[in-house]
Amino acid sequence: MKNKENLNPWEYLDQFRGTYFDGQWPTIRETFHISAVTYAERPCWTDPAKKGVKLTYAQAEEKIYSVSSWLRERGVTKNSHIAITGKNSPQWAVAFFSVQYAGSVSVPLDNTLHPAELENIISFGDISMVFGDKERLDSLSEEVRQKLTLVCLEENDSYPYIMDLKGPENLRCPSQKSAYTQSEDLAVMLFTSGTMGNPKGVMLTNENLISCAYLSQGLMNIHPEDVFYIILPIHHAFALQADLLESMSMGSHLVFGKRLTVANILREMHEYKVNVLVAVPMLYNKMLKGLLSGMKAKGPLTYGLMRLAMGINAFFRNVFGWNILKRPFRKVLAKLSFDNLRICVSGGGALPISTARTFRSLGLDFVQGYGLTETSPITHLNPLYAYRDGSVGRLCPGSEQKIVSPDKDGNGTLHLKGSRIMMGYYKNPEATAEVLDAEGWFNTGDVGHLDKDGYLYLSGRSKNIIVTEGGKNVFPEEIEDMFQLYEELEQVCIVPYYTDKKMKTEGVRLLALPSAKLREDLQGKKEAIEKRINEIVTEINSRLQAYKKISLTTIIKEPLKTTSTHKIKRNEALKEYKMDLTEEHTLQECQ
Repeated sequence: MKNKENLNPWEYLDQFRGTYFDGQWPTIRETFHISAVTYAERPCWTDPAKKGVKLTYAQAEEKIYSVSSWLRERGVTKNSHIAITGKNSPQWAVAFFSVQYAGSVSVPLDNTLHPAELENIISFGDISMVFGDKERLDSLSEEVRQKLTLVCLEENDSYPYIMDLKGPENLRCPSQKSAYTQSEDLAVMLFTSGTMGNPKGVMLTNENLISCAYLSQGLMNIHPEDVFYIILPIHHAFALQADLLESMSMGSHLVFGKRLTVANILREMHEYKVNVLVAVPMLYNKMLKGLLSGMKAKGPLTYGLMRLAMGINAFFRNVFGWNILKRPFRKVLAKLSFDNLRICVSGGGALPISTARTFRSLGLDFVQGYGLTETSPITHLNPLYAYRDGSVGRLCPGSEQKIVSPDKDGNGTLHLKGSRIMMGYYKNPEATAEVLDAEGWFNTGDVGHLDKDGYLYLSGRSKNIIVTEGGKNVFPEEIEDMFQLYEELEQVCIVPYYTDKKMKTEGVRLLALPSAKLREDLQGKKEAIEKRINEIVTEINSRLQAYKKISLTTIIKEPLKTTSTHKIKRNEALKEYKMDLTEEHTLQECQ
């Protein structure tokens, strides 16, 4: 039977309005307090390590009270900006919410930033205190350290340890309505990764983040009994919202994965009976490959019968919404520790249609979403009860959307409006004005179209469009997504190059990094590697329209620079592999 859409997820909050908060939306602090009161003895955060921190909601809030009063004792105020940079851990979460309980602004920062980048953001962001892992704190120059209050997220001998902090009782945040912040106040500032020069700090309010947490549940219900597993970097907007805030908003349990090997992830998922997994397409693709390999190993007859059963289940799911073979498939899913999973959430990139179809045919529910840091970040979700392949879903309740300047196929730039949209970029009114107009419409820079039922289909980023000789637009992301299931390639990036510099016409170029497995299988032979990659390109080109076909392939030796969520930094790639091939000294040595 199809799930019923929850159009009013905020109704859960009605029982607490007037007692624990006023207005439409509670603050982050008020939301956590509601869960701490309602689900006091339920598990809140767990580090699976032998000596890892494990806290119930009541224990977590008590520790947050202690740390936040310690912050207030040291002069932290509503205008204080406090950075948190470290590996995923309950201690990271304690730091984040302690800053909120103190009424200040949390500034999550990438744990892999170069020290110079980190110091640049600390200066630009007017940060006065840093919670971080010992290695991160040690990486700061002595001059910068002297200006900051430093607190360590790990036990150590050099800095105060967060779990040992305790301030005076009289400075504890009041237990009910916020005395320090309001829903419309700045709560979190998120910086784009790899930001030297003038960084972009996205300013998000309490209302932005909390309205997103509840309104997103209009298309994906969350329950207190759910167990989330976080493996994506927690400083990233997607993980911060989809894991930390979503789980907290309904009193769910969040397990912090530390060792990011597939074997370890599966073991911990099984041990803690994880039923909500938030991950990027790359992980789901790897897991699916392992599952299908195991099925094939049982012989062609067994494999054929399994695929037939999957096809039957897919038919009934798509036509009638009946998941008729979910129970029989449990043994198969148990091999991936997926037998307890209720929802798989994929974000941070496009999920191949074939991956989602295969998992759904095995009885799993997949949720593909869309959003940007500037939109808190979730704006669209593909609903469980009416999933459509290839789409990032429907607009979540509480927002408006429009497609601006559509072409003959209906593809135009997506603009959004609503409670999720950021305040603006920190100390950068010019950049804010470029994307946010006076009426509150935010220009996402993404190009796509809507079908008759309001489902959004994305083509790519407007700034990445390649314009061919015939004036046709090619979206690099569309082609890159077609390479996802080829394990022979570690990285692919589609970039333009000049086919005629004078006329500024562009061709489609592939930058391809062979995987270690391909090099090993072919014994590092250059000709054999080039042949296999060219075969893959030919396969891809056979499925592309003529103007989208790859006309130049460059096999690269070194990995392209990526963000902490493994997205290729396209601008960095374009700097290294220039559009004008006559200026590119690295081309011949890389081919």
